[in-house]
Amino acid sequence: MAMAWLQLQRIITKGGANLISTLPHSTPYSSSRFFSKSSLYVVKVGIPEFLNGIGKGVESHVPKLESEIGDFQKLLVTRTLKLKKLGIPCKHRKLILKYTHKYRLGLWRPRVESIKA
Repeated sequence: MAMAWLQLQRIITKGGANLISTLPHSTPYSSSRFFSKSSLYVVKVGIPEFLNGIGKGVESHVPKLESEIGDFQKLLVTRTLKLKKLGIPCKHRKLILKYTHKYRLGLWRPRVESIKA
């Protein structure tokens, strides 16, 4: 252990400490985040927009959830047992709960559908 420490000290004193600072600050490696194109977001999110944003067949449950739950804020705090009692399959329940959690944390929002002419 002591030998490894002495070797490390020799590397540092011989100029090894400057290895980190050899990259100029304008290189892409120095920036902390990379951003892609900004995406358009829905201004008002309701149950239909939310489930359509998830996709993967979950949007088929829009009428059922709108009639039973009614409000999007109530959907954000709905538990799995309530969704199970409504007859929503396990895969769809998992997707709904996963995306409601991401939405509450601010990590995901449904995208605006592009208008096709």
